[in-house]
Amino acid sequence: MADYKAPLRDMRFVLNEVFEVSKLWAQLPALAETVDAETVEAILEEAGKVTSKSIAPLSRNGDEQGCSWNDTAVTTPDGFSQAYQTYAEGGWVGVGGNPDFGGMGMPKAVSAQVEEMLNSASLAFGLYPMLTSGACVSINTHATEELKATYLPNMYSGVWSGSMCLTEAHAGTDLGIIRTKAEPQADDSYKISGTKIFITGGEHDLTENIIHLVLAKLPDAPAGPKGISLFLVPKFMVNIDGSLGARNTVSCGSIEHKMGIQASATCVINFDEAVGYLIGEPNKGLAAMFTMMNYERLGVGIQGLASGERSYQNAIDYARDRLQSRSPTGAQQPEKMADPIIVHPDVRRMLLTMKALNEGGRAFSTYVAMQLDIAKFSEDDAARQRADELVALLTPVAKAFLTDMGLETTIHGQQVFGGHGYIREWGQEQLVRDVRITQIYEGTNGIQALDLVGRKIVGSGGAYYTLFSDEVRGFITGSDASLSEFTKPLSAALDTLDELTHWILDRSRNNPQEIGAASVEYLHVFGYTIYAYLWAKMAKAALGKESQEDFYASKLGTARFYFARLLPRIHSLSASVKAGSESLFLLDAAQF
Repeated sequence: MADYKAPLRDMRFVLNEVFEVSKLWAQLPALAETVDAETVEAILEEAGKVTSKSIAPLSRNGDEQGCSWNDTAVTTPDGFSQAYQTYAEGGWVGVGGNPDFGGMGMPKAVSAQVEEMLNSASLAFGLYPMLTSGACVSINTHATEELKATYLPNMYSGVWSGSMCLTEAHAGTDLGIIRTKAEPQADDSYKISGTKIFITGGEHDLTENIIHLVLAKLPDAPAGPKGISLFLVPKFMVNIDGSLGARNTVSCGSIEHKMGIQASATCVINFDEAVGYLIGEPNKGLAAMFTMMNYERLGVGIQGLASGERSYQNAIDYARDRLQSRSPTGAQQPEKMADPIIVHPDVRRMLLTMKALNEGGRAFSTYVAMQLDIAKFSEDDAARQRADELVALLTPVAKAFLTDMGLETTIHGQQVFGGHGYIREWGQEQLVRDVRITQIYEGTNGIQALDLVGRKIVGSGGAYYTLFSDEVRGFITGSDASLSEFTKPLSAALDTLDELTHWILDRSRNNPQEIGAASVEYLHVFGYTIYAYLWAKMAKAALGKESQEDFYASKLGTARFYFARLLPRIHSLSASVKAGSESLFLLDAAQF
């Protein structure tokens, strides 16, 4: 596997030239005084160093060795503990955290770049701080001041970590039927009892304490999802002076044997009347947990992007060095026995597809992160509401489309290697195995598509969609003729998406099956159209600069490839949507 190099040049381009984030931050008083170009540059540089030098070298051994479980204790692979301490001591766990409790307070647009670098270095390693950061978001937003002061400083510093305990063996996405119980106690604490499965980082040896966020039901809770509450349950109790006390009755019953992310401990966690504390209001735990999950869903999307970036870096190095056959137009390096495989059209197709999807994905994740920043920090009610609604609309697309494209991109990278892509030593097959989980957890991509179409499109009567569509129309009409080679196909793609959206809104009124039948293909049409919008914005930022630097010429060439070879995928997807739901129900269950 090639050494990982953080794509800092492209990150700077997206932040500074495409989105001009400094202008946004200047309009947000909470950020204007704490975020400046020099600080952001230093963060990107240092994050690039720690991820490439301390974490990336652990990826393959972490996969080979994996985590081990023995009598409730979990041991992570060699080197993980030391690397985690290095990462934590640099303040990286709390890069986006509340400064009042020791976080850096960086906007999500910045922390998203750090997340990408971390997950490119090692997806399995990155899950530990990712879950901690997400837990901190829910605690900071919904917990009491006392709980914040007790837990956030040590979580932001990486001394303690966090986990998210939702799933139970009988209840996956349907959280309304969970059985974990919470019994109120006289001291305002609760006794939590139940078993959770698939708990990432539920037990490990990286930190001295683990803070579990647990969904459970109170004795008098109403049935279904409206009866869920959220609780903070520490592995070790915390004394009044902040020191660690007795072990709570929380234990790891086993760890899962998985297809990938072997160095990430995926645990069965048992709560046996464990002491917990209510976060937020009773029976409103799902809303509090979704505060964490929305950040995590974007984070999972970034994992898909990060895996694709690592695969591309490996593949481009290999394609430049691997000699195989001659170019169709004749020998390009006649002094050698064969030409490097990068001369072949099909190899270029794969490499350009990877490059276009990665760079489009980076722009997309940053765009969604910026909406999160506006929703969090803006003092303008209208701007905050608009950003909230865009986040609601785009988060399922970010999670599903970025991870679907991540799998496609890692598979292309594996294919570039030919037979060597199937061999473990080269690292490409690990990326395929690792990224596959991203399409499943935090809600499968089919569930994300149902969320997009059912709740965000149909549920809002198309209002959320109109926010996005109007923004893109405004960009198109505000662009001059020099950008027409990009804005014309973008306009046509948006017309297709508009028509498809109205088709679903109309058909779903009379047939509820149309939502589920259309959702996955519709989400992909949406994703490719978003990428077209962002590629047009990137082309605008690069146009006229191509003679100054190869970077800009490469950006424009990749944009043209995207519009010529990838955006047309929307036509077959649209045809599938408009085929309707009827063909899905031609067979009885026994006929499958």
